[in-house]
Amino acid sequence: MSELPVLVKDLALILVVAGFVTLLFKKLKQPLVLGYIVAGFLVSPHMPYTMSVIDEADIKTWADIGIIFLLFSLGLDFSVKKILKMGASPIIAVCTIVFCMMTLGFTVGHLFGWKQMDCIFLGGMLAISSSTTIIYKAFSEMGLLQQAFASTVMSVLILEDILSIIMMVMLSTVASGNSPDGGQFIESVLKIGFFLVLWFVIGLFAIPSLLRKVRGILNNETLLIVSLGLCCFMAVISTTVGFSAGFGAFVMGSILAETIEAEKIIKVVEPIKNLFGAIFFVSVGMLVNLQILVTYTVPILLLVVTIIGGQAVFGTMGYMFGGQSLKNAIRCSFSMAQVGEFAFIIATLGLSMGVISNFLYPVVVAVSVVTTFLTPYMIRGAEPTYEFLLRYLPKQWARRITHIDVGTPQNLSSDNLWRTLIKAMATNTLIYGILSAATIAIMFSLVLPVMRHLSVELTGNHWAGNAVCGLLTILLIAPFLRAFVMKKNHSEEFKTLWTQNRINRLPLLFTILVRMVVALAFIFYICNYLTRFTNALMIVIAIGVLTLMILSRGMKRRSIRLERLFVQNLRSREIAAQVRGSRKPLFEGHLLDRNIHIGEFEIPEDSSWIGKTLHQLKLRNRFGTHVSSILRGSHRLNIPRGNTVVFPGDKIQVIGNDRQLAAISETIRNEIRPEDNDIEKREMILQQIVLSAKSPFIGKSLKDSGIRDQYNCMVVGIDEGQTHITLINPSHCLTEGDILWVVGEKEDLKNIQAANE
Repeated sequence: MSELPVLVKDLALILVVAGFVTLLFKKLKQPLVLGYIVAGFLVSPHMPYTMSVIDEADIKTWADIGIIFLLFSLGLDFSVKKILKMGASPIIAVCTIVFCMMTLGFTVGHLFGWKQMDCIFLGGMLAISSSTTIIYKAFSEMGLLQQAFASTVMSVLILEDILSIIMMVMLSTVASGNSPDGGQFIESVLKIGFFLVLWFVIGLFAIPSLLRKVRGILNNETLLIVSLGLCCFMAVISTTVGFSAGFGAFVMGSILAETIEAEKIIKVVEPIKNLFGAIFFVSVGMLVNLQILVTYTVPILLLVVTIIGGQAVFGTMGYMFGGQSLKNAIRCSFSMAQVGEFAFIIATLGLSMGVISNFLYPVVVAVSVVTTFLTPYMIRGAEPTYEFLLRYLPKQWARRITHIDVGTPQNLSSDNLWRTLIKAMATNTLIYGILSAATIAIMFSLVLPVMRHLSVELTGNHWAGNAVCGLLTILLIAPFLRAFVMKKNHSEEFKTLWTQNRINRLPLLFTILVRMVVALAFIFYICNYLTRFTNALMIVIAIGVLTLMILSRGMKRRSIRLERLFVQNLRSREIAAQVRGSRKPLFEGHLLDRNIHIGEFEIPEDSSWIGKTLHQLKLRNRFGTHVSSILRGSHRLNIPRGNTVVFPGDKIQVIGNDRQLAAISETIRNEIRPEDNDIEKREMILQQIVLSAKSPFIGKSLKDSGIRDQYNCMVVGIDEGQTHITLINPSHCLTEGDILWVVGEKEDLKNIQAANE
């Protein structure tokens, strides 16, 4: 029999050790990520015993695959619409936290005397330090998920995850150059933005349409293969244009997140993500050298203090800048004081590129372990810290920083209309401009050489090929150019500003002129690239072509059709969720009082609430809350009435403040039916009973006999000597000698038998 490959032996060792260690960590109620890291530490080649991984190169390959699937799953949880609905508050908070923590990490690295690239990567790891998985688990176990500040933290974590993807690309760019400067950063940001918009827009045109056509033949197996195929395909494209494979996987996940099949994809991909994710985190622990941890004990402890203190100070500042009260800001910032999985990914990136020192990786892992264990204590310490500050802050300061303004609806003032209109115009110009630039680049790099070659063979020169390629390019980008020139010119904001004041008309015309100049620039570039005419002639031709585009009804129909397809694909998942009854109310997050929000509670199978009506539960009287909806399976019961019965598995959506919702959550956990200690006595028995002359049931109808009401038993039929038991009518009068077949518990049947004798 042939020898097993080393890869299989190493994988078996990793999974067996990881399995036992994670079971232990599950028993200790610790995050599984820490269990994987400890398992990696146990099988590490740095350990003195022989039971360790032999070939680290193979495991690194598995870990790289794990990073791709981890970021792909992260993209599946990401939604552009969620980000757009968050408003400015989380954006301000995350920008403040990331900038301050990155600066702090860079400074601390310099104080340790580490080299510049180590300091840069350390700053990146501390900037994106928070772990979504660990924080969510801590909130869930501590019963804080329904608190208002928890949703704020989750919004910031989503933005941090996005920034971490961008930071990985930027760090890769910095690491590849000899001397990072501002020009490289700007170029990286512009390049990331260009490809993000391009891939996302093209993906939303193509992929939802493809899935819609094959929806009838998709099952779990084919959906898994198609999803992973698209993930790996985008990873290859991403590496081809100079980004990481993980970045491409994240982009594809975010595209698939907007499709109707997103929930199914998340379910079928989760086992693959768990497997390769576990291997990745085990590989993280394998690179930890005990000797390095001993040598760098002081930097590890100082970094722990830096993260806890930095998040406490800068996190609180960031959340307060975003409009949170002091109490919420402290609770949010204290929740995020740990190093998460993205720090490992950034460290892996630096290690694979050979730009960071070997000691930095195990140091970050050790810091992560310590801060993760401290996370629950930090969350619990938030309110005592808040109370401590209130006691020692001047009263005037305390009143100002704890005050929350009640949101008021935006009025339709001229300034608001201008902001809305300019924002929409700028967004359209950016998106359609990127699509136009990408189309021109593809045509000139792929189609133009072919056209020139054919033209030379047929006519002896390349001018005909240039003309055909230029015409095709202009026709392809025509819908895009027309869209950002004409779109929003007939919007409500444009009409209102036009009729509201004559002073607005000249600026409005100027916005049209600016967009026309941008469109002319694209056409001028195409013509000038392909011909030798003078610039003046090119501009005249461009104006003529642009005028034809604007006046063309066919072009208008093409532009509108493309935009409608894009909007339909973007909203397809949202529409499906609304039809299935799983979408939350539109008014969520728009309640006037910021202390009031919607909480969702699932009714356990053994809850004492089951079988009761909302009127009997009296949630309004007991807690001062309102039940807005009940989610039952795939259906939504909006504004349920008092006679609505609660069933196991129902998800009740309740409107209230933090204190009220916390009270409901505690009550649901406490009002559980106790386990039946006499479960063995609940066995149902079928027994034959012959009515004697002394039986109290004789002369009574089955309904009035009390067999069901008094003895808790049920008569299933009467034996009349036939093959089958005859069903008995409830009005049947029982007589002596009747042979009844009765079902009930053993003790109840004994009572009936005793009464019958």
